[in-house]
Amino acid sequence: MIRTVLGDVSADTVGPALMHEHLLFDIVPPQVDGDRDAGIALEDRWQVDYRSNETPANAHQTDADVAARELALYAADGGSLLVDQSVFGLARDADGLARASRASGVHVVACAGTYVEAFVDSATRALSAEALAHRFTQEVTEGLDGTEIRAGLIGEIGCSWPLTDFETRALEAAAEAQQRSGAAISLHPGRHETACARILDILAASGADLSRVILCHMDRTHSDGHGILPLLERGCVVEWDFFGIEQSHYWMTDAVELPTDLGRLRLIRELDRQGFGAQITISHDICTKTRLRQCGGHGYGHILRNVRALMLRLDFRPPLIDALLRDTPLRLLNLKETPQ
Repeated sequence: MIRTVLGDVSADTVGPALMHEHLLFDIVPPQVDGDRDAGIALEDRWQVDYRSNETPANAHQTDADVAARELALYAADGGSLLVDQSVFGLARDADGLARASRASGVHVVACAGTYVEAFVDSATRALSAEALAHRFTQEVTEGLDGTEIRAGLIGEIGCSWPLTDFETRALEAAAEAQQRSGAAISLHPGRHETACARILDILAASGADLSRVILCHMDRTHSDGHGILPLLERGCVVEWDFFGIEQSHYWMTDAVELPTDLGRLRLIRELDRQGFGAQITISHDICTKTRLRQCGGHGYGHILRNVRALMLRLDFRPPLIDALLRDTPLRLLNLKETPQ
């Protein structure tokens, strides 16, 4: 059973799936000034994309009609399901997701949880771990933000580096909510090589099932692949979700050299050869307008339209391709039965 914004569906009815995207979002960094609704001129498009979230208008997309059109293009490339990981703090809009899903025919999964502390309000920051656990659980079992639309995944739970006290409580709460709701957990780790290990330590101590924990953004946290194997050996899932970003520049820091799509796939192929192919997910993490088709970007269908061919070029095993494009996301999204 997979919990979508239009209700629960059987995994047997779902095809290719993307585990980490944003359809409706406001990811403008706090205290950044600028017009969120400004247009992006064609002559500025490449530079705006290169500097990514630094342009407020680029990091803001809250139009459900735009989301529906992008989902329709994804469906034309063979896409069946997409997870919107815009948690609380990123302009989460359950009703808008439902409208976009209904208009496009694409299954959409919404997410429970909170983003990094800087993006959430003071009242939420003051909540105890128990209060957050109750809130996250209700978002999966009852509904999001006053609606009856339920989340099907916990996260991306936002983590800074170093972790704040609030973010630590959110991790503890996510572990408890996982046990109560049966949902898997997705994590946005801080930008430090030890961030992921610290997150796993907290989750494990709080009783989380690490086999149903996804560490996102390997592309920038462990960009050369070093340090990923110990994480996999602890049983978690790792995710490369910058597919379609084909540049070495990473706007958040000059210390990271991003891999290309082929570079990502070579790292994945090597880890598969070491027996960890079932613990890997991939996505685009689209959270800017310039990556949407309407702005000349690759859109949500890039992996199906282009990257699958690169997998064949690199002689990926057919079962690995199936796992990356469908089987592993659906396994993680399948709600686990919980004790009554």
